[in-house]
Amino acid sequence: MELFALFLAILTASICLYYFVSNKLNYFDRLQIPYVQPIPILGNMARVIFGRMSMAERIRSIYNLFPDEKYVGFYDFTRPTFIIRDPEIISTIAIKHFDNFCNHRSVVNESLDSIASRNLVSLQGHRWHKMRKLLSPSFAPSKLKMMFGLMSECAENSINFVVTESGKTGKTFDINDLFLRYANDTLATCAFGIKIDSFNDPKNSFFMIGKEGMTFNSWKYFKFFMNRNFPLIAKLLKLRLIGSRTENFFKDIVTTVVNARDEQEIIRPDMIQSMMETRNKDSGPEFDIDEMTAQAFVFFVAGFDSVATAMCFIAHEIGVNPDVQNKLRKEIDDVLRWTDGKPTYDAIKDMKYLDAVVTETLRLYQGPAFIDRICVNETELPPATLDGEPIIIKPGDTVWFPGFSLHRDPKYYSDPDKFDPERFLDNSVNNSIYMPFGIGQRFCIAKPFALMEAKIMLFYLLWKCDLKPDVKTKIPLVISKTSFTITAEGGFWLKLRPRNSKAPVVCLPNEHRNEN
Repeated sequence: MELFALFLAILTASICLYYFVSNKLNYFDRLQIPYVQPIPILGNMARVIFGRMSMAERIRSIYNLFPDEKYVGFYDFTRPTFIIRDPEIISTIAIKHFDNFCNHRSVVNESLDSIASRNLVSLQGHRWHKMRKLLSPSFAPSKLKMMFGLMSECAENSINFVVTESGKTGKTFDINDLFLRYANDTLATCAFGIKIDSFNDPKNSFFMIGKEGMTFNSWKYFKFFMNRNFPLIAKLLKLRLIGSRTENFFKDIVTTVVNARDEQEIIRPDMIQSMMETRNKDSGPEFDIDEMTAQAFVFFVAGFDSVATAMCFIAHEIGVNPDVQNKLRKEIDDVLRWTDGKPTYDAIKDMKYLDAVVTETLRLYQGPAFIDRICVNETELPPATLDGEPIIIKPGDTVWFPGFSLHRDPKYYSDPDKFDPERFLDNSVNNSIYMPFGIGQRFCIAKPFALMEAKIMLFYLLWKCDLKPDVKTKIPLVISKTSFTITAEGGFWLKLRPRNSKAPVVCLPNEHRNEN
């Protein structure tokens, strides 16, 4: 009888699971929306899970199968997801109907990672809105101008290390490691008020903890997918995405910084200062150390890995395109003349060709493969096909904006797989088909900081060094199939060699100079 009862329980559970999965996998059939036939449990994710295709390329392959549809169905494991192909509908969802699609799906379990789950990216609804409003002034131009000197000091220190290491003949560098160390030092000083030299102290705890937290091995990817797609199982198995060691490290730093500023009446133009200034106000959120740690941590994560990877892609394209490198160096030399060899915030911000190079690189290599929104109120979408019917998106449904696919669609960009900064020299960017930093009210709040961080480093790098391909440099670059975000297979490698000549300094009248 016991065996029979066990058999009956297993049979019942199997039948329930079958009907649950079948019901999910028939979702787009019922709505009469085009989609690719999924497989049970894995949905349309099998090629990604087994490392046969990157997430970005998987979405692009489905995007390209339906060139005339406004949106198509995709099964993110068992979760039906709408991939929105039409820029007009993307703008409608992200901007016009923002209140109906104001949330991201969090990948951090609130009960397991209580501090990390309180970061701005994971917050939803009213809590997100209040936090966003509070933190926005931290990235105002006036604050960036005040941080410019700190960033420049970190960049100059980085390049001095490169020049010393390179000697006269040059040296091949893992430029991802180089940029991670620069990003680490920049964030430490600009966000936490801590001065760190990750080149002369390569194993400092700030860098090692950051790298440990952002290095995704097979086990961490498993925890990421479980928290993202099966949160109840992840909670049951206690699969924490952010380890207690990392969490406690940042909490200790924030606590130390806050106490030191309170005791010594130190004021700095950064995120922690913005949160400190609201603690005794009647309006706005009440910040304890955990809340401050959550926001500082996500700022560090975004600026550490994402910006470093973006700089790697930019440097790679500059290194393998000598014509682009020559034009960019000419612009840099011009700035050095105008500023008497002392580049300023305004001078670098106003560099048109550098901006075009960065913009074009981010078009080709947008960090995330997609941008997600979760529906919170019923919303009607127009028909997906010419002969279709309007549909109702319901609360809890997921929509994706496939930025990587849109950026490489010949309908919007001529010769889309070619690196061509010239296409952005007229400063015309259509935000509905260009979204490396997101779109609508939930675009990346740290965009100005990230762009300045990258531009300063690239300015100093090309001021002092020539960038050349090495035998390790993959041409053309291949996108990694084993990373959820967009990065290069085999890493980023370039030969860096000190420049033989320097731009002559010519003193111009004051009206031709850019002053900080």
